[in-house]
Amino acid sequence: MILPTKHLPTERALLTVGAQLLTHLQEPKSVSRLWSDIKHDPSQDNSISFDWFVLALDLLSAMGIIHFANERIARTTSA
Repeated sequence: MILPTKHLPTERALLTVGAQLLTHLQEPKSVSRLWSDIKHDPSQDNSISFDWFVLALDLLSAMGIIHFANERIARTTSA
């Protein structure tokens, strides 16, 4: 689920989906705005469900790559 396997293609692995999300997080965004950006980007594979999108956000948050503040998702800046 997190990494691609024999039964899970690379484009559906949560790390891949998370990387796609990060390309859209140049500035803080709401969850709905980020979801809309992902769904309307012609260069992205739009076959992921909202559940898979949320799982990828959870993974990125657990890894400390993104954080949630003021109803926005933003990249975590390292000091």
